Amino acid sequence: MAPPLTLNKDPSGKPVNVTAYRGMIGSLLYLTGSRPDIMYSTCCKLDRKSTTRGCQLLGGKLVSWTSKKQNLVSTSTAEAEYKAAGSCCSQVLWMRNQILLDYDLQLSKIPIYCDSTSAISIANNLVLHSKTKHIEIIYHFIRDHVMNGDIELHFVPTDYQLAGLFTNLLDETRFNFLISELGMLNLED
Repeated sequence: MAPPLTLNKDPSGKPVNVTAYRGMIGSLLYLTGSRPDIMYSTCCKLDRKSTTRGCQLLGGKLVSWTSKKQNLVSTSTAEAEYKAAGSCCSQVLWMRNQILLDYDLQLSKIPIYCDSTSAISIANNLVLHSKTKHIEIIYHFIRDHVMNGDIELHFVPTDYQLAGLFTNLLDETRFNFLISELGMLNLED
């Protein structure tokens, strides 16, 4: 879906056939398993919860992706991005420990790209400050893995954030750019 088109609740709209509506939404949700670019558009964003998105690449090719609403409303963008980085960290470590070790690949300093300098600063600062005390302790495990050298957090501008494909409304040019960067083919071409 190209911007500025959005799917939102229309309380003043005319009534629709509930069965047909549920069928259409069900079809859209089914497609989200194979079309991550429509995931965000088909989920209602009325609850103010941030959406964690991430993608993991191996050899420059997409091997795993996620797009999931966070359980709680974040009090800041930095908190939401920090939680997303923690989620990506856990997925990367799982892949390293469960899959790559089977092939005798010992990886360290695995890069994670984040478009929030605040989230990167929180993860790199090993002191728990009063400004981060509201973040659940479970998300602070990322600090240990930064300190141990398991992962490295790097800044990437939002326009080049590959995971933006999973939550942002994009014009055709940006969409095709991100698809190609993920190593995916656009079968519509």
